[in-house]
Amino acid sequence: MANLISILGAGESGVGSAILAKKQGFDVWVSDYGTIKEHYQAELKEYEISFEQGGHDSQKILSSELIIKSPGIADTIPLLVQAREANISVIGEIEFASSYTDATLIGITGTNGKTTTTLLTHHILKKAGLNVGLAGNVGYSFAKQVAEKQHDYYVLELSSYQLDGMHTVVLDYAVLLNISPDHLDRYGSLEKYIESKFRINQNQTEDQKFIYCADDQEITKYLENHTTTAQQVPFTHSNNAYNEGAWVSEDKINISLKKPKTEFIMSINQLTIAGKHNTYNSMAAAIIANSLLIRKETIRESLSDFKNVEHRLEYVSKVKGISFINDSKATNVNAAWYALESVEKPIIWIAGGVDKGNDYESLLPLVKSKVRIIICLGVNNMKLHQAFRKDVDMMINASNAEEAVELAYGLGENGETVLLSPACASFDLFENYQDRGNQFKRAVRQL
Repeated sequence: MANLISILGAGESGVGSAILAKKQGFDVWVSDYGTIKEHYQAELKEYEISFEQGGHDSQKILSSELIIKSPGIADTIPLLVQAREANISVIGEIEFASSYTDATLIGITGTNGKTTTTLLTHHILKKAGLNVGLAGNVGYSFAKQVAEKQHDYYVLELSSYQLDGMHTVVLDYAVLLNISPDHLDRYGSLEKYIESKFRINQNQTEDQKFIYCADDQEITKYLENHTTTAQQVPFTHSNNAYNEGAWVSEDKINISLKKPKTEFIMSINQLTIAGKHNTYNSMAAAIIANSLLIRKETIRESLSDFKNVEHRLEYVSKVKGISFINDSKATNVNAAWYALESVEKPIIWIAGGVDKGNDYESLLPLVKSKVRIIICLGVNNMKLHQAFRKDVDMMINASNAEEAVELAYGLGENGETVLLSPACASFDLFENYQDRGNQFKRAVRQL
């Protein structure tokens, strides 16, 4: 047993890790540089776990045998640099919790679509009657579930930050949906970000499955020099050029697996979540479900009655012939591309926020062919104006969600769609993407 475990960050993952550490008999405490929310303070008190807020006691932290850090804390902060120099192990919640469960672990990552795919996979397994938990970047803390309510299966949505804190975890199913430039402010280069995403496949052997999108150039390029002994199962929107995996032919999803040997066919028109990107998400989830030999009828039912996550291409309302769609979760260019691709023209596009090193070039063809007006919702909109001002009828700035909605409604015409798909982070004007989406919906309902 470690003498002392220090946990940095008292959010969902930090508090969950603290509870698991306490239950495993460790001497544990929690340190948060900011303010700890009251309900998390109450949980820590209930378990008699000591904590501090508003700063770090670096001397105590550097006397730890193990540090578990929240994914949002960068590895480069001086305290963690010092810890590593002192040979103190620094890990994340997923790494810590995985040591205390024998459950089947399903990990899902990608720049976009991971929440939808995670929720969809969980939905299928739950409908099949399996004892399944939902954790990672969505749902409740993985560590807390391992501490309080063990499951036979866990479906984990894993961000690149969470993957960075994983070292020995072996995922039974590792899904890599897509890779496009994101979080470059933290990683510094696309190559480092790609390496982070591919950590999902680390430690896998021939007993595990690595499920990936064969249409994604960054993934296929990296795989040319990346060796893995895991069973590789590709999915593609084109006809099958592989011996196994998932592909689309004549508007049908086809799945063929060798281990276990199974086949599956379903019409794309039966999927409740529309758009090419959601066909990919559905194929990834269906590969896992077929691998677990879930009844084909259950898989079909689940794919055709699934309701997508809030703030992701969420239809809000139609007012005087103008449709409003909330895609606030689109915090990068690739997510906005999917949204623009899936919505019929003409579009009034509400975009902007904190730019994370975005390159807007890939959006130009869609903007030219579909977008009539762009409303910029951010503190600094210069980059958006430079990228698109020549290609739309009008660009206009808004200082809050209500103003953006009122402008869109005033300028909109019957049959048009107002699409909030920011392609940027939200924290210049909003608490987070949920707050941005909720303010947008509230403003639409006020119309």
